Amino acid sequence: MTTHSNLDMPTAERLFAAVDGTWPAAALVEAGPWLLREGRGGGKRVSAATTRAAWRPDDLSAAESAMRLMGQDPLFMIRGGDEALDQALETRGYDDVDPTNIRLAPIGRLTDRALPPVTAFSVWEPLAVMHEIWDEGGLDPARLRIMDRCTAPKIGLFGRVSDRPAGSGFCAIHDGIALVHALEIRKDHRGKGLGAWMMRCAALWAERKGAHWIGALVTQANDHANGLYASLDLNTVGHYHYRILRDDAESEDS
Repeated sequence: MTTHSNLDMPTAERLFAAVDGTWPAAALVEAGPWLLREGRGGGKRVSAATTRAAWRPDDLSAAESAMRLMGQDPLFMIRGGDEALDQALETRGYDDVDPTNIRLAPIGRLTDRALPPVTAFSVWEPLAVMHEIWDEGGLDPARLRIMDRCTAPKIGLFGRVSDRPAGSGFCAIHDGIALVHALEIRKDHRGKGLGAWMMRCAALWAERKGAHWIGALVTQANDHANGLYASLDLNTVGHYHYRILRDDAESEDS
């Protein structure tokens, strides 16, 4: 059995386990060299197949058939070490979409300041106004159900600006790693520093729950979110992207 200290920089395997643990698919299916995810409409992160063992070219057709039987378009997540798979899928006509950064920091980096009064709150279950904010940001019910089915320690994040509801988010912890998902700030309140305070709110909660790391997943094209995480010294510690058949792409990581 592999052991580690929670204070060690997480390995890629541990990071991706935290992604699955904090934003879970409806079901995981081991099929030959593949780990298949049943997403039930919750987006690419909970629907993409990944490798779990050495594969052969014939295994690609089997994976495609299995995903179609699950009612999903063929979709693969490409991580470090998957270069041969990446090339094979490109040859088969798959597009490269949503290159994504995994950003991470020791949790103490975000717990060094007290939150301003009535700015950011940790709350479970999410308030009705938090659902309104997510809905305005395009987070549909299928993605909200991901939060409901998450069995890891979890919390909702609620932010206010000038005494008005302005932000909503979700945080969960797996193996000492807290990941923030679905962070949404209302358009009228962006650029006012609320996102940073909500991240700090998540860190304060997660530290109390024993987490040692805090992070987020963000597409490389999302300049605003990458700027926020860079300002908080969340370093880019990993990457992934998807391969999806042409005309099937829709961005969802933030």
